[in-house]
Amino acid sequence: MRTGAIAYWQGEYYQSRADKDGVSLLDYIHALFGLIAQKKPQTVLMIGCAGGSLATMLTRIGSTVVAVDVNPQSFLLARRYFGLPDTVQCRVADGLDFLFSTRRMFDAIVLDAFRGGDIPEALISDVLFAQARKRLHKDGAIFANIHVKSDKDDAADRVATCMGQTFANVRILDRPGTKHRNVIVMAGAVRGLKSPKLLMAPRIESRLIVRILEAMQFRPRKRPAA
Repeated sequence: MRTGAIAYWQGEYYQSRADKDGVSLLDYIHALFGLIAQKKPQTVLMIGCAGGSLATMLTRIGSTVVAVDVNPQSFLLARRYFGLPDTVQCRVADGLDFLFSTRRMFDAIVLDAFRGGDIPEALISDVLFAQARKRLHKDGAIFANIHVKSDKDDAADRVATCMGQTFANVRILDRPGTKHRNVIVMAGAVRGLKSPKLLMAPRIESRLIVRILEAMQFRPRKRPAA
């Protein structure tokens, strides 16, 4: 692109979009980054890599990042085109399988894995959240990126309800009234987190990201439709 931005698509769906320094141009990545950075994490597990912009940004604030993805091409693209640092540890594996196989502990776990426009059901299950809790430090937290089509779409609330079976504290960061938006559902030591701000500005489009972050707000969990 003339702006210097680079994008990674799978079919009709954006997987990553970043400036030439590897800083994301996607508002929800900055929302995740702004939330996770408040915890000053030393270790982060990312389930789902794509272009790896979030991993790149987290390494720049001193986090050790492990990225897990079932698609080995994601890592190749992330390294070659998005500047994913060599220090990011890349693992080709199913996210749930990895949680069961590893003994490592993390300060934060990020769930941002899609197949087409949907998250595989196994990655938003009570089994995954129970195992994720075992791999989190006492003050750790899990963050899930959920796509919703409209205010009537209860996908984020269903994930929050599922998280609530394992975690006492669950919060939802949303931008109600916007179609086809990303909602961040988080659980664990999240009670004190504040609404995220732009902490690492990209070379372009930063004003738009700031406006979107300002429109995001924590909201109560709704009861999912039966």
